[in-house]
Amino acid sequence: MSKIRKAIELFKAGRPILIHDSASREDEVDIVFYAGYVTPETIYLMRTLGGGLICYVTSRKIAEVLGLPYMADILSNIPGLRNLAMKKLRYGDAPAFSIWVNYVGVRTGISDSDRALTISKLHEVVKEVFKGNKETAKEMFLKNFQAPGHVPILVGRSLKVRKGHTELSLALAKLAKLLPSTVIVEMLDKGISLCVSKAAKIAESLRTVLIEGNELIEALGDLDV
Repeated sequence: MSKIRKAIELFKAGRPILIHDSASREDEVDIVFYAGYVTPETIYLMRTLGGGLICYVTSRKIAEVLGLPYMADILSNIPGLRNLAMKKLRYGDAPAFSIWVNYVGVRTGISDSDRALTISKLHEVVKEVFKGNKETAKEMFLKNFQAPGHVPILVGRSLKVRKGHTELSLALAKLAKLLPSTVIVEMLDKGISLCVSKAAKIAESLRTVLIEGNELIEALGDLDV
């Protein structure tokens, strides 16, 4: 079984997949889960073995249905803050951040159970969109979430313009024939990002795989996220 095929099967079974973007980009490894299987235990694993920012990821098409803008676009329309949105980090990509939310039923929003609940409810909204109930999905989102909250939403761009973990996790979901609904977190070491060799050992201990971004892109072929 190829590594990509194994990653797809594990991902569909609710297991974590580790993805390295590339040495020429962020050179970081993220832990990725399908949002439909997220539990408090998932969030605990992500914050203890990952340690970075736990983010919910969806596609541009879903964001358009829900009216979710990119945060950079919001800031660009505020005169006093516009210059902040004009800058980019060294790898050069536009950020994928949209807004941060909590589900209205959480206690504070930050606990493992609270974040798992928020993510699970976001996944339910995406399911409604794919059932064709776009107005219902938008109503669910506006009624059942509060902002700002503790779960940042990332919105994927085309792989032709951005090849970050946001887009790569959506590529994995598409290859697995799952909804564009994932959760990602960067893996950190003391003071720095976790190197690929250490991440590979963690992948082995989790009985999962570490895949490269270009492997996902090649497997996706002419499709896009």
